[in-house]
Amino acid sequence: MVRILLTGGGSGGHIYPLLAVIEELKKFAGEKDFDLALAYMGSKDAHSVLLKNANVKIVGIASGKLRRYLTPLNVLKNLIDIPKILFGTLQALWKMFVLRPRVVFSKGGTGAFPVVFAAWFYRIPILIHESDATPGLTNLLSSRFAIRIATSFELTTRYFNPQKVAWTGNPIRDELMAEGTSKEQAKEALGFKRDAPLLFVIGGSQGAQPLNEFIILNLPAFLIETQILHQTGKANITEMEKLAKIEMLAAPKNAPLKKYHAVGFLEKDLPIAYAAADIVVTRAGAGVLFEIAACGKPALLIPIAESANGHQRANAYEFAKTGGGIVIEEENLFPGVFMNQLKNLLRNPGVLDKMSNASKTFFKPNAKRIIAEELVGLALTKGE
Repeated sequence: MVRILLTGGGSGGHIYPLLAVIEELKKFAGEKDFDLALAYMGSKDAHSVLLKNANVKIVGIASGKLRRYLTPLNVLKNLIDIPKILFGTLQALWKMFVLRPRVVFSKGGTGAFPVVFAAWFYRIPILIHESDATPGLTNLLSSRFAIRIATSFELTTRYFNPQKVAWTGNPIRDELMAEGTSKEQAKEALGFKRDAPLLFVIGGSQGAQPLNEFIILNLPAFLIETQILHQTGKANITEMEKLAKIEMLAAPKNAPLKKYHAVGFLEKDLPIAYAAADIVVTRAGAGVLFEIAACGKPALLIPIAESANGHQRANAYEFAKTGGGIVIEEENLFPGVFMNQLKNLLRNPGVLDKMSNASKTFFKPNAKRIIAEELVGLALTKGE
């Protein structure tokens, strides 16, 4: 029996790559005919439920977050969370002793470090994966205990021990690629016009309030140029729908408004949404950037100005280097600036085609396979 323990949490950006690796581990077990047991240790939250749905055993521990920027509020939050982290570490030590996995795979994020420390204590091999261009604190600390380190971005390798690190790319689930579905078919399936451009606005699994409000407040002007599919985040959908109705009423009667559709969170229809999109407008979390690349979509990137360690800004510019995306800094996010970029792209199909091809070059399709094979290799070595 090959027992593999997974950890990492706090956002979809940590959980979805875990799901991709789980997908590949199950395939690999079937190909090589060995028994596989998967468990996840970390905080029990809305995202960890996704792992439970993938038949992964969930082992909960207390978790907290250390904030590097010591504002008065962050100092207070750290004082509250440090006891949680210490208690979570004690829980991880006990529960690791009971589980005894052969290898641990960490995506970083909330609750991951106590699991990594416990694995190191019991001399269990650890592989960590860093999604962002600039590493998070959890993975920087965890790298001291890890045997192998994988990164999504090539430049990230410089932050880690060169003897341990490899540039693999970011694991992406197979289901995100709507193979065989044309752009026109996908638009029609989502209720949009086949022959009109479609802007897909996605702020991540939890939405992005400033980006949401920017789109809604400028909706009449944007809809003159394009149809819009808008993932607002589950918590924001009701408010955004109300604001959208008000903005639509305020539009000139002769404005050629095209279709706008807001959804809280796309899950089953996400592959169709990517297939339908002419342009994706998004923040710059690593997960969504690699999804965009996997689907070969041009992107307008608006990184969060105050993301931890500036990682979204770094992510955005690394993606833009390929030619697949254009970065608009949050401080420069004005209707005129955005509209100029939008018009320039929509009215130049050749430019969009070049961006689409460039976007595809950013994606490394073997990421999850490389990680899955390494995990099994470490597990089997441990078992000898």
